[in-house]
Amino acid sequence: MAANEDAAQEFEPKKKPPTEDEKRKKKIMPGSLMKALMRPGGGDAGPSDGDQIIYHCTIRTLDGVLVESTRSDYGGKGTPIRHVLGKSKMLLGLLEGIPTMLKGEVAMFKMKHQLHYGEDDCPISAPDGFPKEDELHFEIELIDFFKAKVVTDDLGVVKKVVQEGQGWESPREPYEVKAWISAKTVSGKLIMSHTEGEPYLFTFGKSELPKGLEMAIGTMVREEKAVIYVTTQYLTESPLMPVIEDYDEVHFEVELVHFIQVRDMLGDGRLIKRRIHDGKGDFPMDCPLHDSLLRVHYKGTVLNEEKKVFYDTRVDNDGQPLEFSSGEGLVPEGFEMSVRLMLPGEIALVRCPPDYAYDKFPRPSNVPEGAHIQWEIELLSFETPKDWTGLDFKTIMNEAESIRNTGNKLFKEGKYELAKAKYEKLLREFNHINPQDDEEGKIFADTRNLLHLNVAACHLKLGECKKSIETCNKVLDANPVHVKGLYRRGMAYMTAGDFEEARADFKMMMKVDKSTESDATAALQKLKQKEQEVEKKARKQFKGLFDKKPGEIAEAKGDADGDQITSDLKDEVDGDSDETSFEDSHEAPPEAPRNSWFSLFWPSGRRLFESLGLNRCAIL
Repeated sequence: MAANEDAAQEFEPKKKPPTEDEKRKKKIMPGSLMKALMRPGGGDAGPSDGDQIIYHCTIRTLDGVLVESTRSDYGGKGTPIRHVLGKSKMLLGLLEGIPTMLKGEVAMFKMKHQLHYGEDDCPISAPDGFPKEDELHFEIELIDFFKAKVVTDDLGVVKKVVQEGQGWESPREPYEVKAWISAKTVSGKLIMSHTEGEPYLFTFGKSELPKGLEMAIGTMVREEKAVIYVTTQYLTESPLMPVIEDYDEVHFEVELVHFIQVRDMLGDGRLIKRRIHDGKGDFPMDCPLHDSLLRVHYKGTVLNEEKKVFYDTRVDNDGQPLEFSSGEGLVPEGFEMSVRLMLPGEIALVRCPPDYAYDKFPRPSNVPEGAHIQWEIELLSFETPKDWTGLDFKTIMNEAESIRNTGNKLFKEGKYELAKAKYEKLLREFNHINPQDDEEGKIFADTRNLLHLNVAACHLKLGECKKSIETCNKVLDANPVHVKGLYRRGMAYMTAGDFEEARADFKMMMKVDKSTESDATAALQKLKQKEQEVEKKARKQFKGLFDKKPGEIAEAKGDADGDQITSDLKDEVDGDSDETSFEDSHEAPPEAPRNSWFSLFWPSGRRLFESLGLNRCAIL
């Protein structure tokens, strides 16, 4: 029985800790707050947490002497108070009393001093000369209340949704936005209006609206209508309102008509995608984010004085669209990046810099070198890869082999990032495959190891030695005598300059598999050559360092070959080397020397490289 009670307590939902307002309300004693109805309101319920309340307040002593008021008739500014229940700092008596009111109601609250400014630790400071130790009458008119979207934490910008919009996407920098906008003072005086002719057009993030208004529009969706309350600190000058008078608050009525998605793809303003015709579906869920078979029409223009069109699928391809598979480097990088963020049926204008257009991609003969390009792209349709759910093991492995072969092709073409993406995608999919017997388990394990080693080869080609070694370890941790894993890791160690670790891996190869002796011997010979090369260069750079007499200071000086060392190493990292039977349809990883020489003074080649300032793989 006790065990059942303990279990029941364990699974009881934890109670939320009380809010500061709830703690304050516990101070209210019977008789300290009295309410008298002066004019009934309408509706069935009063305001609750999260509602914005708008009310007038007039405070008098019990003798009827006016203390202060928001009403202009009694010397106030005529501006009602605007608070958000649960968010704003309020007097305790009003915090308790206003939620009992209905819209349009007028009520008189008689408060002990502990429920207004006389409260201990009152969150609001009393005005100068305020009788905070007196019992007072607070006459409240609840003008309106509604659910509010708090845009700024200080409640300087609050939004009231009048009509819900469509979709979920909101404008952001640097979208182009069209909206009907009008502005009024708190008393209802019209300040400005863009509600006739054409909607107001502005670029989001360019300070073309008052700051608070733009912040609130950034929370709206297409076709939404809203009233936006903006206080003075957020009323900045802008083309919409060039002159800001001494307004305490402005109410903007806004209808978000439309916005054009404009995306800064690189974040530096060089590659810009501008949607000129909406597609079908929801962004980004219905975009070809993953590798897919895509069908597009496009028109390419060189952005020079002539603005010459160099290719148009509708003209130069007999009206047939371009069909290509993403993730395989078949189109310029900027082109593919943009298409991945399009919806079917969408048309977009893409302005692309040379390095994401044709400087690193086969360049059409009529496109000059270094040209900035504009593509007008229409995404007609796309097909996503086959879902493996429900497929038998053999079919899945055939699909995997096809994708791996695509990765191998990309690797041989020098597109190492794309090849790595293919292998890593397969490895993620492999997390959901469950072999049913020992034979399937062996095939699965062998294929997964092969993929890890292919990823390691890509890292090595990209100069990421540490990642290459870590990826090899995923194979060798499970099978320390995996020959191909030892070879690949040895190559990575050699590239990183960890020669002793490389030597250990190559020797282990021969120990566990005598048939690899010729390959391991060749690798050890190359390792020895690399050590000698680095030792020679280091001796040359440190020439004379230890020829000084005791007490003399010798300076290690670089020479004409100093910069070339770095260049040589980089060339070896990026270049090709001999292929072996361990490369799994890949070229062998490159080798770049790093030194373990001078062990008398420097215990490892790693430290020598640091002292030389050489450029090597990021192994540390």
